[in-house]
Amino acid sequence: MQTGVSPKCDLLNGSGTFRVLVGVTGSVAALKLPLLVSQLLELPGVEVRVVSTEHAHHFYNPAEISVKVYTDKDEWELWTQRSDPVLHIELRRWADLFVIAPLDANTLGKIASGICDNLLTCVVRAWESSRPLLFCPAMNTAMWNHPITARQIASLKDFGYVEIPCIAKKLVCGDEGLFVCVCVCVRFR
Repeated sequence: MQTGVSPKCDLLNGSGTFRVLVGVTGSVAALKLPLLVSQLLELPGVEVRVVSTEHAHHFYNPAEISVKVYTDKDEWELWTQRSDPVLHIELRRWADLFVIAPLDANTLGKIASGICDNLLTCVVRAWESSRPLLFCPAMNTAMWNHPITARQIASLKDFGYVEIPCIAKKLVCGDEGLFVCVCVCVRFR
């Protein structure tokens, strides 16, 4: 993981690459974050940054992520006075593509309702509709089957966001159900 790089410099430099911002939320599917990041980095000319919710940290080892991972703490430490950049705005400006994988039920509900109480949801709220946002829902089957989930997914699609469908498999809890697919193909160049 990169350390010692100021977000002020890191986000404002132009590099001429395709920039993918990966959002990760508190689903057990966050275990796949290291794999997703490494697969994205294998694509020529792709640069990756990660925005992680606090609950997502429970499911992956930050030492296994080879790119900068931003958290709520970074948002609050970066801004100290009026002239300082606001991290969620700088991340929005930096990225060409935003992929939220996995998108847990909690964050799905927040985004569908317009709630922006953490770094990831603030980036979503500030996201420019001219740029693609992909989301990969991941939750227990009982949560997926709740009637509110379909309405929330529809809301995100109405915003212009693109759903990456889940795959069926045996879940960590032992249930058969849907699981986020980490093989996100980046073809938005």
